[in-house]
Amino acid sequence: MIGALFLLIFFMIIIFILLFIFWIYMLIDAIKRKYKDENDKIVWVLVIVLIGFIGALIYYFVVKKK
Repeated sequence: MIGALFLLIFFMIIIFILLFIFWIYMLIDAIKRKYKDENDKIVWVLVIVLIGFIGALIYYFVVKKK
């Protein structure tokens, strides 16, 4: 019982760390990317920072994946 709980907590920590790394990577990409309009950069950085992982996921599929 304790082993299963430890394993669950361990996997949750690993998932959290991976999501955090993804979030940081998308934030850095948004900051470094050249946009046609400087306001686009500000909007995407705010979306990623304020919405968190969901914002990073939206950024990935809308901007990065193009």
